Amino acid sequence: MQALVKENIREYLLSYVPWFVGEAAKLDGVKRIALLGSITTEKKNPKDIDFLVTVDDDVDLEPLARLGRKLKGRTQQINHGADVFLADVKGKYLGRTCHWQDCRLGQHRKCDALHCGRRQYLHDDLNAVTVSEEAMRMALGLWPVLERRDGLPVDLAAVLKRLEKR
Repeated sequence: MQALVKENIREYLLSYVPWFVGEAAKLDGVKRIALLGSITTEKKNPKDIDFLVTVDDDVDLEPLARLGRKLKGRTQQINHGADVFLADVKGKYLGRTCHWQDCRLGQHRKCDALHCGRRQYLHDDLNAVTVSEEAMRMALGLWPVLERRDGLPVDLAAVLKRLEKR
C-alpha cells in the first residue's frame, strides 16, 4: 500500500462510505445508515470514521459486526479507526458492534461489554462509550434517505453525489 500523507486520510476514510452503505443496506433488519463524528466536519486528519446504524430489535447483529470488523481492519492499516454504533428504531443508543469474531458469554476475559453475550455481537460498553441523543439526531443520513445539508465539506459532498447515483 502506498504511504498516505495526512492530506489523504480523509479521502481514504471517505472512500469506504459507498462500500459500507452498499453492504450494510443489504442486511436484514437494517433500517437506517448514517455518518457521524469528525468525518462530517472540515477536520483535516480525523482519527476515524463512524457510522450510526439503526436496527430492528430482533436483528442478528453478526453480519453487521463482521462488516464493521472489515471496515476497522482496513482503517487500522493506516493507524486510524472505525466504529459502527447501533440504535434501535425508537432512537435509543444500544452500543457498538462487537469486535470479536467469536462473540459469546464468557469467551473473552477482556470484553468490557456490560452484558457480554446477552445479545450476540452487541458491545454495550455504555460506561465507556456513548453517543448522545443530539449526536444521533445530527448524524448525516446516508440510507434509505440520503440527507442533503448546506456546509458539508466538499470531499464529503462528492461522496454523497456518488451515493446518490447508485
